Amino acid sequence: MGDAPLFNRLAEGPENGQAYWLRTADGTRIRMAHWPAGEKGTVLLLPGRTEYIEKYGRAAAEFGARGYASVVIDWRGQGLSDRPTPDPMVGHVDDFTCYQKDLDAVLAKMDELDLTGPRYLVSHSMGGCIALRALLNGLAVKATAFSAPMWGIRMAPGLAPVARILSRSAKALGQGQRYAPGTLAASYVTYTPYPGNVLTRDPETYAWMQAQLAAHPELALGGPGLHWLDEAMRECDALARLPAPDLPCLCFLGAEEKVVDPAPIHARMANWPKGKLALIAQAEHEIMMEIPATRQTFYDQTAALFDQHR
Repeated sequence: MGDAPLFNRLAEGPENGQAYWLRTADGTRIRMAHWPAGEKGTVLLLPGRTEYIEKYGRAAAEFGARGYASVVIDWRGQGLSDRPTPDPMVGHVDDFTCYQKDLDAVLAKMDELDLTGPRYLVSHSMGGCIALRALLNGLAVKATAFSAPMWGIRMAPGLAPVARILSRSAKALGQGQRYAPGTLAASYVTYTPYPGNVLTRDPETYAWMQAQLAAHPELALGGPGLHWLDEAMRECDALARLPAPDLPCLCFLGAEEKVVDPAPIHARMANWPKGKLALIAQAEHEIMMEIPATRQTFYDQTAALFDQHR
């Protein structure tokens, strides 16, 4: 479909990054970026909800410095990919299986670009949910690393049953695009000051994320719709019933996690034969965008895992 915009100066990714428009099997236009730095293989990086390619430019630079190229996706409904709802700020997907169609389009483009060599998978938050489904579907990678995977959504005690009823009722009544309670039609970092945020302890990184959306507000996404919430909870429930893939795995989780539910992460990693859970003291949700020491731990340990499985 041709080249797509890539705001690489803002992303601070490696040189020679390139973005492409792709068309999925159901006709959705999505955006993919490829940073070719590195000769050891390619890291397929799956972002979380609300995120966009440029937010992972620094991650691509970190992997590039360790010998790996990177591919990053804008999921449908966010970034510069097609947004299917009249309100472009509401987080929405018809069904979580649609994200697998996005991933299929990226994999086809990677083949077209002839990205030879081993492939590895890195995912964050919602991307971790999509990644786990893809691995269970047979995605061919050598090893995987998760950052705070969304295998459950953190809610106040007793609220989950209410959320299930509310989201399913809203969807049935055609109100699925209403924002989930407590969320807004704006990106979290645009209205939340650094002190007390639930994403990172690093003020410089937080300011960088804010600057990206100030420069390109078209990348921003607000809270999830009730339809998305229902689909997400259903997918998490379905995945919890399935065994772990037979694949080397590292899973990073901040000890101060407040976005995803830590309990399903602990439960799955306790039963992942080739997996290891790395609990990071004092860290928040964004492990790859935390303070420098945490970031270095993530990238060094992840690259070491990938180096072992070439």
